[in-house]
Amino acid sequence: MRMAQLDNCTRCGVVFARGLRDICGKCYREEEEAFQTVYRFLTKRKNREATINEIVEATKVEEELIIKFMKQKRLRSSQFPKLAYPCEKCGADIVEGRLCSNCSTQIKTDLALHDKMEKRSAEKKEHESIYYTINKENN
Repeated sequence: MRMAQLDNCTRCGVVFARGLRDICGKCYREEEEAFQTVYRFLTKRKNREATINEIVEATKVEEELIIKFMKQKRLRSSQFPKLAYPCEKCGADIVEGRLCSNCSTQIKTDLALHDKMEKRSAEKKEHESIYYTINKENN
């Protein structure tokens, strides 16, 4: 059996025995209340197509917390079609992950180019580091 590790709550900083969550019990209960507030708001027919800004305005729940619920897949864009949060690189609206498809593709392209350049550089260095010696013996 594993012992729980002591850690600081990522929300309030209090020391707690870390289990499955990175927040203390008090903050967890507060987050659950916030989730219920947001969920009740969204399940009303007139609010199903609310945006994050409209949800924040109506519920007073922090945008970061609503995004956290979306990333945890507790709030899904399939149920609430206008729910989207910004890409961490360019700010475009996305419904899952951290990056939009354009930024993701660009990063993959840049990484492939970097790998190719590193490989060429390594091959060039390997080729340049070859040197020859002449063994002259005096007989």
